[in-house]
Amino acid sequence: MPSFTPGRRHRTVDQQTIPGGKGVNVARALKLLGQPVIATGIIGGATGTRIIEALNDESILNAFFRIRDESRTNMALLDPTTGVHTEVNERGPSVSEHEFALFQERLLYLARGASMCVFAGSLPRGLEPETYAELIRSVGKLGLTTVVDTDGEPLKLAVRAEPDVVSPNELEAEELAGHEFVGVDDRARAVIEIARQGPSEVIMTVPDGCYGYVREGAGHALYRLTIPPLEARSPIGSGDAFLAGYVASRYEGKEPVECLRFGVACGAESTQHVGAGIIDTNAVERLLDSVVAEPVTLPVEVE
Repeated sequence: MPSFTPGRRHRTVDQQTIPGGKGVNVARALKLLGQPVIATGIIGGATGTRIIEALNDESILNAFFRIRDESRTNMALLDPTTGVHTEVNERGPSVSEHEFALFQERLLYLARGASMCVFAGSLPRGLEPETYAELIRSVGKLGLTTVVDTDGEPLKLAVRAEPDVVSPNELEAEELAGHEFVGVDDRARAVIEIARQGPSEVIMTVPDGCYGYVREGAGHALYRLTIPPLEARSPIGSGDAFLAGYVASRYEGKEPVECLRFGVACGAESTQHVGAGIIDTNAVERLLDSVVAEPVTLPVEVE
């Protein structure tokens, strides 16, 4: 929508409708990366039917649980003249305790055939903030690697459930740490502080890369990864593409720093497309050489 101005009538010059939500975006990117993935969650109504049909058209395996209420439709407006995005998100469906209990059975059934489980996105109405924390504990008992990407109170509670990986953006990480970050050392210390709250590994995404506190050998290593800026067509979903790249590499058993490098390349490449979770795998490989990973050594603090 060129020259988008509130209060005026506009006509779009281009539009597309695709299944969305952070979990679906991650699944789409994993599928494009050639990894086996099943998208699951809660859907309802005619919109839910459209989601499943569209995912099937993309050959993305899915096993959603249907509820009575209608799935939401969100709108993202891109002004190509300024690069400014405006998002309008509907309120979304309400989920009953009974519906959630049945979905949880579905999730645990699917988990028995998986090695990793990504919990991503906001919780629907009707579910308690500790929902993700409960699911992490349930799935973790089956031996799966658990990965979390959400925000707010659900994130704070999920972190305490000791997931394997938590991946907040900088704002979400500031909420977890309880203070704003200033400088590289401050951000680096923050990911360690968050790890002390429960998760085994913490990856904080920032506009030019990420900070990763990951398992390496018998202990942990702290890295700062950067990539030169690209002129973005759309930044929507870049964090989901990053997470998909990291998960794909981890699934293949690559070294932790290589998983981070691949994730950064995927997140950066996804900004060249309109549509969340869309990446060009060949372009990702070309970007890999431009991703710089540097170990971070924090100064010793003397009290």
